[in-house]
Amino acid sequence: VNMADPASSRQEKSLGLLTSKFVSLLQEADDGILDIKSAAEQLAVPQKRRIYDITNVLEGIGLIEKRSKNCIVWKGGGPGTNTQEYTDRVQQLKQEIQQLEQHENLLDQHKKYIEQSISNVSQDTLNMRLAYVNQHDVMSKFSNKTVVVLQAPAATKMEVELPGTKSEGGDDRERKYQMSLKSDLGPIKVVMLDDDPRRSPAGFVQLVPTVRGRRSSGISAPRITVTSKPSTDGSSVATATASFVASRPATRLSAATSS
Repeated sequence: VNMADPASSRQEKSLGLLTSKFVSLLQEADDGILDIKSAAEQLAVPQKRRIYDITNVLEGIGLIEKRSKNCIVWKGGGPGTNTQEYTDRVQQLKQEIQQLEQHENLLDQHKKYIEQSISNVSQDTLNMRLAYVNQHDVMSKFSNKTVVVLQAPAATKMEVELPGTKSEGGDDRERKYQMSLKSDLGPIKVVMLDDDPRRSPAGFVQLVPTVRGRRSSGISAPRITVTSKPSTDGSSVATATASFVASRPATRLSAATSS
């Protein structure tokens, strides 16, 4: 190009001005995405080749990237991004991110140590023999209350119906509390605890049709209903539903479950 040629100089100035307008249009575009055809119309450029020349240069220096044939997205900085204050701020943020990542890695390492310690304690054969609570441990937290301890499979459904109205005769002592359990995955085991060990049955009562219910602390015997339904693979799945009714008004029904 002959720089002394006035026509060439005017062409360069015109191309530089067009590039400046194009970049401004791109920076103001929604989400930084600009349609080249739309830009050519807004800038009133008769030859779209000039727009493509600009986009090729900008893409070559890494300021834009193509999302599709006619759409580009701005990757460069905006006004004021080359100042020393901006550069210092970016460097500060990078250092903060690095420090946070180091702290996160340290926390992850401590988390692994804790998980391993818990695993070591829980899987130790001597500790496994002591992994239980006795009746005194439970009743010390629920003194003067009726406690029903449940052992049920995962996904067991439990519903507790609170007394809504007085019974016939208007005696509050006859108001009933009912708890229903339903499991499709296996048997439900239950034991009713009392402050007096002599009134608490030893061990779990398994809720299956052959088990008889026991009466303790104002709770009636479990009412058990067992039904069968076919599963998707053609086998039979047993559904056990157990209900307890408490008629003592001062009794608060508490339940502890484990699966």
